[in-house]
Amino acid sequence: MAEQQIISLENVAIYQQNNLVLENVNFQIKDNEFVYLIGRVGSGKSSLIKTLYAELPLKKGTGNVAGFELHKLKKSQVPYLRRKIGIVFQDFQLLTDRNIKNNLLFVLNATGWTNKAEMQTRIEQVLTLVHLTDKINKMPHQLSGGEQQRIVIARALLNTPEIILADEPTGNLDPESSDIIMNLLKEIQKNDTAIVMATHNYQLLKKFPFRTLKCENFCLTESNSPEELINFEM
Repeated sequence: MAEQQIISLENVAIYQQNNLVLENVNFQIKDNEFVYLIGRVGSGKSSLIKTLYAELPLKKGTGNVAGFELHKLKKSQVPYLRRKIGIVFQDFQLLTDRNIKNNLLFVLNATGWTNKAEMQTRIEQVLTLVHLTDKINKMPHQLSGGEQQRIVIARALLNTPEIILADEPTGNLDPESSDIIMNLLKEIQKNDTAIVMATHNYQLLKKFPFRTLKCENFCLTESNSPEELINFEM
């Protein structure tokens, strides 16, 4: 099957409130591609990711994400866009007052699932994918940071997204847990899910090399040269 573009931005300007953070952004991502976003703090990585899932509006240029035109997107369409996107945050954002099963049930209820048997099956499926079926009744605080992030990935997979947007998913993790998360994301990518991952971790770029886009000086550029990455101080 021919690869399709799942994300396409043309002549886009990215704003955080009224402040320009990136301009003249042009790139495409295929439907089974893994792409890193690198750049210093404040360079626009997170703002770009937030634009892709419509947390920030696209004010200038044209953008298409999973078949939705960001520059024409109505507020009523945002939930439907986000059902095609799984979002993984650095700080987990699990609900601390309920166990893992109920964290996942919360998302399924919020996205329109109603059949209890199907919901239970899907929860078991995603926990199997992240190798944590034995943690279904645990509270978030009973899990390690790495395990919590794997639960976050399971949550992101519930609605079988076409894209995973991961904003510093290993930022709070030790090297061993980071490697587990990266191998998990690689497995997800092999199943025709695009991954866009913002990171500061140069060691991951060396160990798990993928196409890399760099945010710097209000611009987004390809950064595939190993020498260029070595000289890039994140």
